[in-house]
Amino acid sequence: MEATIDIARKRQGGLSPVLGAATLVVLATLSLMVSQIAEVRTVEVVALAATGAFGCLAVVWLVVDRITGGRMQRRVAQLADFVETEPAFCFLTDAEGVVLRANQAARNRFACKDEDRLSALLRDVFASSEGIVYRMQQKALREGAAVEDVTSHSEGYRIYVRAFHADVMLWRLENESQRAGGRTRADLAVISLGRNGAVLYMNPVARELVGQRVKRLDDIFADLPLRTDGVHCLKGSHAGQSVLVHSADIGGGRQELVLSPIAEDAGRQDLMGSFDGLPVPLLKVAPDGAVMRANPEARRLLNLGQGEPGHVAEHMEGLGRAIKDWLREAADGRGLHRSEFLRLTRADREVFVQVTLNRVIEEGETALIAVLNDATELKTLEAQFVQSQKMQAIGQLAGGVAHDFNNLLTAISGHCDLLLLRHDQGDPDYGDLVQINQNANRAAALVGQLLAFSRKQTMQPEIMDLRDTLSDLAHLLNRLVGEKVRLTLKHDPILPQVRGDRRQLEQVMMNLVVNARDAMPEGGEIVVETESRTLNEPMTRDRAVVAPGIYVSVRVTDEGIGIPQDKLQKVFEPFFTTKRTGEGTGLGLSTVYGIVKQTGGFIFVDSVVGQGTCFTLLFPAFETPRQEAPVAVQKEERKLPEQGTGVVLLVEDEAPVRAFAARALRLRGYTVIEAETAEDALNTLDDDELAVDIFVTDVVMPGMDGPTWVRKARERRPDTSVVFVSGYAEDAFGEGSEEIPNSVFLPKPFSLSDLTETVHRQLN
Repeated sequence: MEATIDIARKRQGGLSPVLGAATLVVLATLSLMVSQIAEVRTVEVVALAATGAFGCLAVVWLVVDRITGGRMQRRVAQLADFVETEPAFCFLTDAEGVVLRANQAARNRFACKDEDRLSALLRDVFASSEGIVYRMQQKALREGAAVEDVTSHSEGYRIYVRAFHADVMLWRLENESQRAGGRTRADLAVISLGRNGAVLYMNPVARELVGQRVKRLDDIFADLPLRTDGVHCLKGSHAGQSVLVHSADIGGGRQELVLSPIAEDAGRQDLMGSFDGLPVPLLKVAPDGAVMRANPEARRLLNLGQGEPGHVAEHMEGLGRAIKDWLREAADGRGLHRSEFLRLTRADREVFVQVTLNRVIEEGETALIAVLNDATELKTLEAQFVQSQKMQAIGQLAGGVAHDFNNLLTAISGHCDLLLLRHDQGDPDYGDLVQINQNANRAAALVGQLLAFSRKQTMQPEIMDLRDTLSDLAHLLNRLVGEKVRLTLKHDPILPQVRGDRRQLEQVMMNLVVNARDAMPEGGEIVVETESRTLNEPMTRDRAVVAPGIYVSVRVTDEGIGIPQDKLQKVFEPFFTTKRTGEGTGLGLSTVYGIVKQTGGFIFVDSVVGQGTCFTLLFPAFETPRQEAPVAVQKEERKLPEQGTGVVLLVEDEAPVRAFAARALRLRGYTVIEAETAEDALNTLDDDELAVDIFVTDVVMPGMDGPTWVRKARERRPDTSVVFVSGYAEDAFGEGSEEIPNSVFLPKPFSLSDLTETVHRQLN
């Protein structure tokens, strides 16, 4: 028994002091009874002892219940005293929602008495008081407290409930006039909107301002749609009155509008409420543009600090006309309430603002209130959309122009080749013909840049090590940079291979190095560094997402003048250049961009004005299973004969190209049958007695295209060889189309020897 009492004493710390003491008393009584039972050893004594023990226990629990109940009543009384003088309506209820106590404000407003249910008292305020009370009560029991803004029949309330105990809950209700200390909130016009824009609630100030109770926004404002933190004109009895509208989301799909009238007479010379306290950037501006006053929000947006505000033109630009003319029109009452988008002249970042002007009169003098709204995200999205549309249009234009140019260049260079066959080097016209040929080749290179930008350039991909490619190119790059500039190559000792067109990647490096050289007119160092880079997670940068994987990084860094931040995102646009007229075409970096994208890579640029620029290229690593390298077998090059034999069906819609190709093939001994369209070619092949050894056809033509008519013709002539020619890239066949066997692709512009050698290889 002593052990039992010891255990009870140890557990006493987890119980209340009264309950622990009662437990010890009961156990002591039981111990005494047991000792008596041991001495007397009679059944009567045992029964008497048990009855006495349970009687003591009942007395003890009755005492505990009285003490605990008294403590709960004292707690309720203390809470009631604490909230008695609160201006808000306060109630203390039990778990069933029965009112235990109410403060003076609640008793005066609701004429409540004890034992009333809270939901019944609030029924004349809220349409669904039972649902509101039940919902908030359950949330408070789960989380300890709950708060919610509820719109009533005539005014809005903020309801707060706190669960102190499962049987004691404190409710606090604040109406519009009591919130914010009962001072500023009651002076503002407040309107609550539902999910579909319907007007749910208007406080007395809003009803007085609008002139009536309305159901829709159309009955309030004359210049919808609604702009948050914008200036709008009222309808109704106060038609023409300007108000500043601030919108806030109050949950449940509802919005709260705060209307601040803007005065235009000497009696009301400023915004109702506090100019500095409104959560909207505001400027007070003189008609000449001098900033007379700026609230804290405007100072943060304009990055003014605590200095003098200065002039509006010092902080904004990009209106499209003189800012002083814009302000003068507003001061004269023209163009008010029409928003303008301007760009801030902040040096740290690019910020666009939407500015709305309104006129006020102060002591007979006109002033302007400018409401500013940060529109950077909106203008950024707009710029991205316009840029994507422009790039798409230019890409399509470049592809189409390149196709037409390639046809013209094929005819020019082809007929020039025909003339060169009839003139030797001693001929006076030979030099002129060579010049024509060389300039045609330069024009073809320019067309290749256009195609690279539009990602339609024909690629000849191969597996390569960029260290070897750059090492082979180092001699040419050193000649390009000149004597004032040092070129340094740094390579990662373990660099994965990449798959791409060696000629195009060399063009990329030359363009980047030449641009770096031009950025350092006084000399400096250009560092070309390769590195293996592994991305374990997607990398998002400059609106591009780089997937996880292994990449080969190439960085080209210079010590030049740098690129300003406002021009940094334009450097990849075609024909955009910072060089003077005649020094550049503006196609260099756009060509680089097109080649890198066509290869499946990414390009990023970082620059600091006065410190230099770094272009970073990321190419996907090309991984192949390890296997022994096959022994290279050198093929014996065969010299092509001067004359060939066979019948060629030439299909080309461009007459100059068709004329040159036909003459070139006939000069090499081939029999040529010409056709202007695919339909003409199929009609020609209807003659079964006509033997044709090879088709030479354009890919893109009016009517039926090249691959389509070739497939039809091969149904009856399956073994005929094919040479496809096109001014577009090889992907002009269309992705997903079936590959045509025994066919090759010859891009335009092609020379006489290119055409004849390709035909000869296909026939032999």
